[in-house]
Amino acid sequence: MHTDPKSLRIVYMGTPDFAVAPLRALVEGGYNVVTVVTMPDKPAGRGLKMQESAVKRYAKEVGLPVMQPEKLKSEEFVAALRELDPDLGIVVAFKMLPETVFSLPRYGTFNLHASLLPQYRGAAPINWAIINGETETGVTTFMLNPRMDEGAVIDRRVVSIDGDDNVGTLHDKLMVTGAGLVTESVGKIVSEGFVPQPQPAVAASELRPAPKIFKETCHLDFENSGRDIINLIRGLSPYPGAWVSMKECVGVETVRESQMKIYAARFEPADTSAVRCGDGFVSDGVLRIACRDGYVLPDTVQPAGKQRLGVREYLNGLKHKECLRFR
Repeated sequence: MHTDPKSLRIVYMGTPDFAVAPLRALVEGGYNVVTVVTMPDKPAGRGLKMQESAVKRYAKEVGLPVMQPEKLKSEEFVAALRELDPDLGIVVAFKMLPETVFSLPRYGTFNLHASLLPQYRGAAPINWAIINGETETGVTTFMLNPRMDEGAVIDRRVVSIDGDDNVGTLHDKLMVTGAGLVTESVGKIVSEGFVPQPQPAVAASELRPAPKIFKETCHLDFENSGRDIINLIRGLSPYPGAWVSMKECVGVETVRESQMKIYAARFEPADTSAVRCGDGFVSDGVLRIACRDGYVLPDTVQPAGKQRLGVREYLNGLKHKECLRFR
């Protein structure tokens, strides 16, 4: 007997902006979301005011019940879920679930992941796809099992990565595509005879991981190729931002050293064998930083402790432009 996907009692779990669009698609599509599970409010900003997650804010707007468990394994939380008698769990950008939670709904629980699994399993798939210079990525829905991002695939969609995409623009493209895929996947799960397919077998040496981004990941090394440097900048913009240390010199003496983030830049191929990688050159409001095979030309930067600004404005504020060293 065919089950109407819109009659399913759905528990939705998510936290950031990426998880809002699929929830909105479910609500506006008339699906029966019985509760939303999101992270507890936490202090943020200079005043350390308590901040609600993006998913919680949207859930409150449309009148959905919200649960914010401190511990997902707690007996109280699991009992509260069981009392809701859920048919299906949906997870988008949330914590790893214990089996007692993801196995509780009648049809199990599926996750929306921002890559074409099995590639880019992990916490930062959007960042790493750009950092690695991919020209396409996508979204995948898959059934949760005890192994991270390794469950059977329900469906997937390919999304192109344009040369001017950064992690912000690609995030938004994947978010929109993912929202549609979530609602389609609900229908697939209840369709007669549908069986999720195991992820393709790929040799470990060919798998590209997507681990969490740390500060060391964001450091620019101008010994690298220009294309790799530009991809790292794109893959970390607008957040958390690629950074570099800069020295202003007079002769051989360093007069000031500071850190700077670069959010947008261009690459200019050139023979740089006569200069050192990391040397900076200023001309007509343009900054060129030598790398292995040319020059990186920053467009948008943020000096430590200051606002983001165009490179020309940044250069206007520098006292010593004659000798710049980036490392």
